[in-house]
Amino acid sequence: MQCRIDIQEVPAETVYDVLHDIEYRRKWDMSVIDTHDIAQLATNADVGYYAWKCPKPLKNRDVVTLRSWQVVDKYFMIINFSVKHPQYPPRKDLVRAVSILAGYLVQSTGPNSCTLTYLAQVDPKGKLPKWVVNKASQYLAPRMLKKMLKACLKYPSWKQQHNINMKPWLYPEQSKLPNMMLSDLALQHAASLENIDESSLSEVKDERGDHSGSEN
Repeated sequence: MQCRIDIQEVPAETVYDVLHDIEYRRKWDMSVIDTHDIAQLATNADVGYYAWKCPKPLKNRDVVTLRSWQVVDKYFMIINFSVKHPQYPPRKDLVRAVSILAGYLVQSTGPNSCTLTYLAQVDPKGKLPKWVVNKASQYLAPRMLKKMLKACLKYPSWKQQHNINMKPWLYPEQSKLPNMMLSDLALQHAASLENIDESSLSEVKDERGDHSGSEN
């Protein structure tokens, strides 16, 4: 899956901060069940956990990923892929998905504008109904980018009230994560995880509607 959006009125630096800021993500991303950093691998790499809600009646998914980031001139990059962590085995209440390769590229196009490209190659582990594939590519991913755009517009005022100078993705000396050796992790292969057959499931409308949640 690949999506791209041209962003006006928001500099690339702000978009990059929003993509990194886990505390803020819990405010604007209503699909999040749980997300947190686990350990630091290098000044520009860590390992983290992310669990998210899937369209009903599918089972919710989670991933453990190694993430790395870099800023080169006007380009801001974040990439991740799935790994095995000894203290984060697959949970019984979630399906462990596999991020083969996913990432964001933010390119500055001006002092107050940028382009965001999102690329994701993910194995959700299991056979999915056709309606899920169509909904994810045609509706869910574009909608999430639009929500993120709204979140970017509100981020500066939010950050003023929430540890304004705390940005460990820019200042690694601020990180409070425990250090971890890369050798303690292993690449997560999709073949080693259970496959779930959900291909016969029909779409269920969420009676709660589409809540945008608090983004302030």
